Amino acid sequence: MSRAWSGAWGAGTGGGDPVPASRLHLQVLIPTRGREAELSVTLAGLAAQDEPDFGVVISDQSPGEPSWAHPAAAAMLRVLKAQGRPVTLLRNLPARGLAQQRQHLLDAAGSALVLFLDNDVWLEPDMLRRMVNALAEAECGFVGAAVQGLSYLADRRPLEQQTFELWTGSVEPERIRRGEPGFERWPLHNAANLAHLGADLSLEPGSWRLYKVAWVGACVLFDRRKLLDCGGFSFWPDLPPGHSGEDVAAQWRVMEKYGGAGLVPSGAVHLESPTTVQDRSADAAELMFGQWEARQDAHQSRESHE
Repeated sequence: MSRAWSGAWGAGTGGGDPVPASRLHLQVLIPTRGREAELSVTLAGLAAQDEPDFGVVISDQSPGEPSWAHPAAAAMLRVLKAQGRPVTLLRNLPARGLAQQRQHLLDAAGSALVLFLDNDVWLEPDMLRRMVNALAEAECGFVGAAVQGLSYLADRRPLEQQTFELWTGSVEPERIRRGEPGFERWPLHNAANLAHLGADLSLEPGSWRLYKVAWVGACVLFDRRKLLDCGGFSFWPDLPPGHSGEDVAAQWRVMEKYGGAGLVPSGAVHLESPTTVQDRSADAAELMFGQWEARQDAHQSRESHE
């Protein structure tokens, strides 16, 4: 069913009995830490989505009161519950890095699809439907909506858009590594490049195209089974707490086996608040792929001698 409208809110008790995760087709997984205002806007964007049915899981690592306790965030959670959206609130302390936080969320999910949505992203109404339909059509591992910085709408960057390439057939598995051609797509998601590229396509409202990516940050819809098959974020114990690029590492694994794509136009808007991740001393993708590929080479060498 679609979200309950305001005329039906008073008929229940603000959400009713929780729906088991296994019965949900989609869960939105939100990591957060000390971002009350931004989280409130993110939840407001979710409250404006109609289809498909979805649940929300928030994992908070704020050292003090959780972000969802702020009156604005709490109000948006009440709206989601009144609409019939199951909400799960988790505390995940002590903080052990972004990869552990994402794995914690993934472990709490049970739906067929999971959308990792950062806590500083507003979604245009109908974005969930478009992303779910695009993933179903592509049958790949993930579809991402790159976040747009709308303060850059007047800043056109044609040089950064030169690697834009639509998928013209099925989405195929790809290997992405620093220094290889596919990696050079990363500037596509700077500033408002996707907004400009989307406008240039002149698509009908509600339609989309899929394009080739190096990776997608902040708003990525995964087939949960395929993500788990590639290890999810279970590599987190191999990383120091101060890291970034954990989403890149997970996506590269999924892309190699199942493929991944970006969706254009993207209705995901970055709130452009300062980052709360101050310690980025370790690049998870570079570190993990060096270790993982070394282990794979060693495993294959052992097999060849058995």
